[in-house]
Amino acid sequence: MSATVSLSPAGERVGERVSDRRIAWTLFLGGFLILLATEKGIGFGRDESVYFHAAESHARWFQLLLTSPTAAFSDASITQFYEFNHEHPALMKNLFGISYVVFHEKLGLLRPAGAFRLPAFLFAAWMLPLIFGLSRRLFGQGASIFAAISFLLVPRQFFHSHLAAFDVPIATMWVLTIYCFVEALEKPRWWLYTGLAFGAALGAKHNAWFIPVTLVPFILWRGWQLTRPSPEARGLFFGINGVFVFGGLLYGVMVAVMGAQKFQSTFEVQSPQFGLFVIVCAIGAWLTWRLRAVNVDAFRAIAPLVAMAILGPTIFYLHWPYLWHHPVDRTAWYLAFHLTHNHYTWFYLGELLRAPPFPLLYVVNVTGLTVPSPIFVAMIFGFGWLLVRAFRKQSTGYEFILAANAVMSIALISHPNVPHFGGVKHWFPSMPFLAVLAAGSLERGARGLSSWMLPKWKAATAPRVLAALAISMSAPAVIATARVYEYGTSAYSEAAGGLPGAASLGMQRQYWANNLTGVLPWLNANAAPNERVYFHENHGGQIADNKRNGLLRADIVAVGAPHEANLAIYQYHQEFREQEFNIWQALGTQRPVYGLYLDETPQIVIYRRGHR
Repeated sequence: MSATVSLSPAGERVGERVSDRRIAWTLFLGGFLILLATEKGIGFGRDESVYFHAAESHARWFQLLLTSPTAAFSDASITQFYEFNHEHPALMKNLFGISYVVFHEKLGLLRPAGAFRLPAFLFAAWMLPLIFGLSRRLFGQGASIFAAISFLLVPRQFFHSHLAAFDVPIATMWVLTIYCFVEALEKPRWWLYTGLAFGAALGAKHNAWFIPVTLVPFILWRGWQLTRPSPEARGLFFGINGVFVFGGLLYGVMVAVMGAQKFQSTFEVQSPQFGLFVIVCAIGAWLTWRLRAVNVDAFRAIAPLVAMAILGPTIFYLHWPYLWHHPVDRTAWYLAFHLTHNHYTWFYLGELLRAPPFPLLYVVNVTGLTVPSPIFVAMIFGFGWLLVRAFRKQSTGYEFILAANAVMSIALISHPNVPHFGGVKHWFPSMPFLAVLAAGSLERGARGLSSWMLPKWKAATAPRVLAALAISMSAPAVIATARVYEYGTSAYSEAAGGLPGAASLGMQRQYWANNLTGVLPWLNANAAPNERVYFHENHGGQIADNKRNGLLRADIVAVGAPHEANLAIYQYHQEFREQEFNIWQALGTQRPVYGLYLDETPQIVIYRRGHR
């Protein structure tokens, strides 16, 4: 592996820097406006309605902070407003809640859901210039624009980019952290931005704890290489690593001696545990700063990791009031919650996956069945090309970073004991890096076609061929996204045979129960006054959100069981097939009166009592 990190297209980077910035801003603004314009078609998932409620609760704490700071800082007040949904960090919920208060309650510019979702649009739109910037280190403008746009061309990614949830924001923060790290290898102060970005990522979702795994091997290798000529630099390199390793060992000794419960319960600002953290960070920072005077290139490689180690936990603690009075106990509960997450039943290739071990190739197969096939094939060829370059010992450090981040989330979720649910959203952090690799496939393909075509058609040029190839590769994705974007959890690719093919293969047809919006217009028009309706798979929060956003009549009464209802809305899930039989028995009919059918594939069906 070469020590080279930056592989900017020769002779282009300086001359096109201004153009690149304009393209980046255009991508950001275009992505944001498209998401804002299509927001009203997106239904409310089960989790999203929970986050709406949590975000509004967080916003009330900020309002209390402005009016009564002393009361707001008490643990009782913090617990009151932050206890709900404390299994996730607070960054995005804080932003969702503040946006709701400002843009809905105060200014009245957006409906409640749109106001909650506005920060999500910003994070999703931010992804596009980040992908473009990463791609421009290897490829030209045209291919890099394709890489950026292709992220939103994937129907499921476009759908999730609308939601006041965490999956796209954590993917954006992951990419931002890697982007800052790569910049830090060449520019001053970016080591600090890397630490700040990592702290923000920790505040978005627990996936962020795995970001250092993709960087540590490269940092250690590069630090070893760069400090080789200088014994002083090599000594500082060992010292920096040693102080953090030794600190970790001391924590292990403390846990062994004190016991885990006492270690947690006594971890306070004045405790030895906190003192050890401060000492380790101080010594690590001091040694790193000394390295700057000895070898600036080695400093630039190592300083970002030190900044992540110091700023990451600090920002994670400071951003989340729920941790302020009980930092270790509540962080331990948070980590344990995700380490022991319950398993949801999932339909995969005709099999109901209920418990581990799960199929090893699940993630790769589901990605191939949901990402539009031309884009997926380009990703595969792009990753394959990196492997070829590595085999030939031509790969660069930057390519290593791309490859590591492209596979990290996929490899993590592929572990047979990790819960498999939620479609593709849990490995979104891999997708932007795969998009960059797809750009390489596009550029190489266009170059090959051009060399073949130019002798025959003198008018043909490489940029035109690349544009034509990009359009042809994007067309299926654009069509698929335009057709089913409101029901993105149901989207499948050409490889699956679309939605009908996926149903025949025995794949999960939908999740999160957001497809309900497809039948609400009929329900509003045909339900009797105060009609009693059984909403299968929709909890009370979703129903309330549909009402307060004007999608469901306020008089309709939601009931908890089919026998209490006059209308029953069944959402197709293989794991709940007996629910439909129960509806038939309770309502005395097997004939639906209406339904949501995507490409003739039933997603939701409605039954009326006694309908013949």
